[in-house]
Parts: sequence; C-alpha cells; structure tokens
Amino acid sequence: MTHIFDAIVFGPADVDLSRSPLAGKLDAETYVLGAFNPGLTRLANGNLLLMVRVAEALRHPIVDQHVHSIRWDDDSYALDPWPLDFVDTTDPRAFAMRSAGWKVMALTSLSWLLPVELTADGREVVAVHYDKAIAPRAPYQCYGIEDARVSRVGDRYFMTACSVSPERQATSLYSSDNALDWHLEGLVLDHQNKDMLIFEGQVAGKYFAQTRPLGDLYFAYPPGSEWRAGPSINLASSPDALHWKPYDKPGIRPHSKTIATARMGGGAPPVLTDRGWLTLWHGVEPKGVVGVYRTYWSILDRDDPAQVVVTSDTPVLEPAPELTEPLKELMYLDNVVFTTGIADAGDHYVVASGEADLACRITHVGKQVFA
Repeated sequence: MTHIFDAIVFGPADVDLSRSPLAGKLDAETYVLGAFNPGLTRLANGNLLLMVRVAEALRHPIVDQHVHSIRWDDDSYALDPWPLDFVDTTDPRAFAMRSAGWKVMALTSLSWLLPVELTADGREVVAVHYDKAIAPRAPYQCYGIEDARVSRVGDRYFMTACSVSPERQATSLYSSDNALDWHLEGLVLDHQNKDMLIFEGQVAGKYFAQTRPLGDLYFAYPPGSEWRAGPSINLASSPDALHWKPYDKPGIRPHSKTIATARMGGGAPPVLTDRGWLTLWHGVEPKGVVGVYRTYWSILDRDDPAQVVVTSDTPVLEPAPELTEPLKELMYLDNVVFTTGIADAGDHYVVASGEADLACRITHVGKQVFA
C-alpha cells in the first residue's frame, strides 16, 4: 500500500540517557533497547506530541551467572539477580522462571515515557521534553510504564498506560490540561487488562473505552461460529473516566475465517467520523516468537460502539523492514507494527506506530482508505 508519507521519525539513537529518569540512580550501564509505541495527540500550538515508550535495558544483564532486572524502589532503582539455570531467556524482551507452576516472568528493561514534540505534519522533531518525562512513582509501576495512548475529550487530555508490577499488569490513567503536564489518577483497570483506548468524544453522555482483557483460558464458540476464541477487543463505559463498567455487548472479535487476526488488541483511540467511530487495531498472526503484527480498521456505530458498521480485511499498515534497515544492527524482533495513535490532518490522518518494538513510525494515511 502506498502512503503519502511513511518514515521512522524517532529511535533509540535519539534518546539522551544522561537525561533519563534512571540517570545517576543505577550502578550499571544501560542502553535504549527501544524507543517505540508512542501515544499521539495534537497540542494547542498545532504541533503533534508523541509519548514515546523508552525501554531502558542493562548493557550487561548477566554477571556472575545471574541475569538481572531493573526495579523501581521508592524513588530509586534496584537490580534483582536471578540464577541463569532458573530462567529461560528465549524472548529477548523478558526471561521466564522455570518450574514456577504457572507463567512467571521478569523484564530485561524498564520502560518510561518521553514526550517528543513534532511539527504539525509529524515529519520532524521540534523538541524532546525530558523535563516532562514520566517515570514510575507508585509500587504498581515498579517494573515500568508501557505503551501510552492519548485521547482528547473536550478540553481535557487523558492518557492510559500499562503499569507493571509483581501484583498486576494493569492500566493506569493520567490527565492533563495541556498534554505536557500530567497528573497520575491511579489504576482504572486491574490485572491483565491492556490496550485501553478512551474514545475521543462521549457516547450518550458517557466516556467510552476499548479494553483488551487477557487470560490463559478462553471458552470455545459453538461449532460453525463465525468467531474464533481468544483475545478480543471489549468495551467499557464510565461517568467520569475513573470508574469503568464493562459493556454488556461484545466488541471486535477474531473472525474464524482468517488466522491473520487470531489475536487482536486496540491500537489508536477511536475518533469520530461521518460514518461513525474509526478505530485502528492490531491483528496478530501466530508465527515465530511473537507473531506477525498488522494494523486493521473498523467503523463502529456512533450511538452504540458494540455495533460494527464495517471492518477491513486488508491491513492498513504492515511491518516495513525497509524503514528499519538503517537500524538493523539494533534489531531484536521483526514483523511487528503496533499502531498507538491517530490525529486528523485534513484530507489524511497522521498515524503513529511502534515499528519492530524499536522505533517510532509516522504514516500519513489518506482518508479515502477508510471510505
């Protein structure tokens, strides 16, 4: 598919770790594993803002036959050692504990959020706001803050992010008047609920959001059903954006006729169009270590978002190895495009994605694609 503009605009080499929240607080050398999966919004001055996930990893995680992870601990950071014979390091992003009785893992990096201001068209970086960076500040974020999504509803900005700790992998909420100075509201969705996207507008006087509950068990649909069991995109509503009730009707579900979207999750916050709510989401084809991630789109009914008006079976974005070719020495994953933001730009949308869990990709997508 030909796009008006499609490029990597920010990557690991663009992060100054001397200005990291971890700088001077950790007795070990670190590097940027990835600067990716950016939330996106438009500022009052017309420029675009990326909330970039910076995954900061240990340069030498293995010392004395132990692999180490980074943990926030009361305004400081600690290194936790694990014996090598106790862990499985197949996935470069994490290591799994052996013989735990159930799935237990630790991360090879700690993530924080970096505001990066772009020109109004998203093509160039204007400023990197290190003084506005968001780092862990609560026990439920001790293993990091991941994958921000930013929505503007009225005159307020809301940002959801995944907060990681031993007790839960949950969604935290931030609010702001200007998208630069953020107030942590706390947890809004509990254990194993990721990819929460707040609609950019209300439905029947309520806030709405897409969510993606995860688990190790899914019940089968009846034989011959058009749907495939597995992770799907659910809905929730709220009177205040703080207290959320799951919607009684299902949202977007994997279709039984294709394996390309066997697993799915929310991408960019839904935006209102003449046809209804436009939502970009990711579908994952099982393959290799993490699968192949592509971006698809649906239009949801403006008055009842559980009603899907239309869904595209053709991806609007696919992994683009030619974009990361200059970064190939830093690659540790491939076949992943993970869309996380959308902004209106007149006759097209500016779409923000993480490419290969490594860098930030900006794509201009003509509105006719969604017709």
